Amino acid sequence: MEYRDYYQDLGVERSASADDVKKAYRKLARKYHPDVSKEPDAEARMREVNEAYAVLSDPEKRVAYDQVGQAGHAGQEFQPPPDWGSGFEFSGNGQGVGAEEFSEFFSSLFGRAPRGAPAAGGHRMRGSDHHARVMVDLADVYQGATRSISLRGARLDDTGRVVTEERVLEVAIPKGLMEGQHIRLAGQGGPGIGGAGAGDLYLEVRFAPDDRYRVEGRDVYQSVPVSPWEAALGAEIDVATPSGTVQVKVPAGSQAGRKLRLKGQGIPGNPPGALYLELKIVLPPANTERARKLYETMAREMAFDPRAARGG
Repeated sequence: MEYRDYYQDLGVERSASADDVKKAYRKLARKYHPDVSKEPDAEARMREVNEAYAVLSDPEKRVAYDQVGQAGHAGQEFQPPPDWGSGFEFSGNGQGVGAEEFSEFFSSLFGRAPRGAPAAGGHRMRGSDHHARVMVDLADVYQGATRSISLRGARLDDTGRVVTEERVLEVAIPKGLMEGQHIRLAGQGGPGIGGAGAGDLYLEVRFAPDDRYRVEGRDVYQSVPVSPWEAALGAEIDVATPSGTVQVKVPAGSQAGRKLRLKGQGIPGNPPGALYLELKIVLPPANTERARKLYETMAREMAFDPRAARGG
């Protein structure tokens, strides 16, 4: 995925005001609009300009983008960290007109928000839906939990400057929630007009990074270190999993990379996923005289060549 420099796309400085961004957009729109432009790349450039304007004209998206906006240069390979964007609250029930044509870079930063109910006409208007990406611990979706989640938003003040705002919500995390699903908080979006109801807040769930686990759908993969004798002779070991500690039987003669499947021990659901324990054989260090002699004895008496099966 290529990094996109939205300031470069619009030809403005990072310190550009909201008016500067709007003027730059209008100038480029007159130049590249496919209905009037004679430029050979007008359609592609117009998409780039629209995407850049969708971010830089929105105080919330601009603040979020600026956090990652100096991490790369246009055209460079880029991948945001897994927890980037967590806690940013964006208004609107989607991403704007034509957002489905925006780049992979855009969607990786701002996600794909669900469409909410349309606003009513007249003097009564339902509040806009908001959306945010939040990180939850894998263990919380095994049992369900209630957590305090901090959300950051932004708006323009009376002078046109971007100011940030923060609020904390108590959020119930349902048991069995899968990554990418949304938690809907009714009435927690934008306020309504003329006595109409407030919009909703949609929280897109992402699992907090954890080196111990890998999740695929409802299946969970976990690396489990074992000693050489546990793998060779077999053993019963205790393993800490997202649902708690379980006792597992390691079959004799197990090799590194062997997967032990615990049916129904993945993310709860109908049906639940499985938990796969991937064995990783860990050698004790030869950092004492006795330990070295034990390894030397094994080398003499076991006559084991791990490369024999590969032809030497």
